[in-house]
Amino acid sequence: MQECVSEFINFVTGEASDKCRKERRKTVNGDDICCALGTLGFDDYAALLRRYLHRCRDQEGAEHRANIGNNNNEDELKLLANNNILSTAQEQRIIMIMNQYDHPDHHDIQKT
Repeated sequence: MQECVSEFINFVTGEASDKCRKERRKTVNGDDICCALGTLGFDDYAALLRRYLHRCRDQEGAEHRANIGNNNNEDELKLLANNNILSTAQEQRIIMIMNQYDHPDHHDIQKT
């Protein structure tokens, strides 16, 4: 059984990797796996996995957004911004707050 599962995983990830190579990307993500499943004829699994992936991303984004108010860690804020988890308005607000820390004489922050 283990051998069959390993072969299936190699089959799907190989297809996803080929897609990434064609698009000149080096990282395989969940969307690539879903696309590979569909391409290989596993449409039912691809649809289920795609829904699960979106739910996980929504949940992860909600958790990150909830933690922003409780976390002043500059590295965490940069990570969220770099991973496109924040909206543009949230990014602008964070930049304003970070600029306040860089320039302590500016205490007025307009709410967005």
